[in-house]
Amino acid sequence: MIPYGKQQISQQDIEAVIATLESDFLTQGPQVPAFERAIAKALGAQHAIAVNSATSALHLACLALNVGPGDHVWTSPITFVASANCARYCGAEVDFVDIDPVSYNMSVEALSTKLKQAAVINALPKVVIPVHLCGQVCDMQAIYALSQQYGFKIIEDASHAIGANYQQQAVGNGRYSDITIFSFHPVKIITTAEGGMACCNDAELADKMRLLHSHGITRDPELMLENSQGPWYYQQLELGFNYRMTEMQAALGLSQLNNLKRWIEQREQLAQAYDDLLKDLPVKLPIQSPMQNSARHLYVIQVEANKRLSLFKYLRAQQIGVNVHYIPVHLQPYYQRLGFKAGDFPQAEDYYQGCLSLPLHPGLTEQQQHYVVEKISEFFNE
Repeated sequence: MIPYGKQQISQQDIEAVIATLESDFLTQGPQVPAFERAIAKALGAQHAIAVNSATSALHLACLALNVGPGDHVWTSPITFVASANCARYCGAEVDFVDIDPVSYNMSVEALSTKLKQAAVINALPKVVIPVHLCGQVCDMQAIYALSQQYGFKIIEDASHAIGANYQQQAVGNGRYSDITIFSFHPVKIITTAEGGMACCNDAELADKMRLLHSHGITRDPELMLENSQGPWYYQQLELGFNYRMTEMQAALGLSQLNNLKRWIEQREQLAQAYDDLLKDLPVKLPIQSPMQNSARHLYVIQVEANKRLSLFKYLRAQQIGVNVHYIPVHLQPYYQRLGFKAGDFPQAEDYYQGCLSLPLHPGLTEQQQHYVVEKISEFFNE
């Protein structure tokens, strides 16, 4: 089976993990802070907090921004459920902003309209979570301008977008958001097996996320509410979580980071090849914004809704691991129980009816890519 996404593990990666396994630390050692520093430096962020998943990072970001009961958080309906669930973990109300039919990202026009309506009924969001779907960056400058007008905070869900650029600057530098979240799941651009990162430029936000990601416990005497009783002493200041990244994961991430630029370039080459190979077939190709350079996490085509299932099954039968990203979050049973229904976000629902993700990862060979296109062509010819 040709997978739609796949990790690339080198001998250097293996040796980095083995060296950590043979060290004195498997957790809470030097590799995690080294990985955090390397990510922050690469992206131009002041602070980076490594955690065990992007879901955990999203949760911590909401907590750091004091999201809680009575608050409203908005995100895109075309994303993995974690982009919305993180606010529900905090007891907040979740709503969605329909997507742009060209970029498939959160529509700035729909966001502006929804904000105007929410202002009238005093129901503005505390936080908006734009999602950089497929690695293509949202129109962050426009979203940031709206945040200044309406007073909401921004969490960039860049789970798909490490290595992407927006206005010639790295995603994660915090120019147009409060916190940026990355994923290191095996199908993402670089991997730590499981893992995530929260980046920001605000020391207070960083300190809060760092405290909460390890049980709310501190060993820093300056943060304690009473004098330390000895070198062993710690205090739990908040009700935190065990969201720590292990040393092995961080060692793998540090090694993988060396390949980030090269892998992004390979993904771009593969995407451009798809553009050329598929241009004469009856499919809609993804369109890239000139304001940014996508990380090209996914290559999503659109086909006629009544052909998507047949094409999916046909390609799977040919050992091609196509997939669908994503089922609109508001149509999941949990969110329907909260009152959402079909028809609420028509652009997202239209997108879902025809979307299909083709294999795209640095390990994909030219021969495999031509095979994928050949089988798509065969399907339509038949």
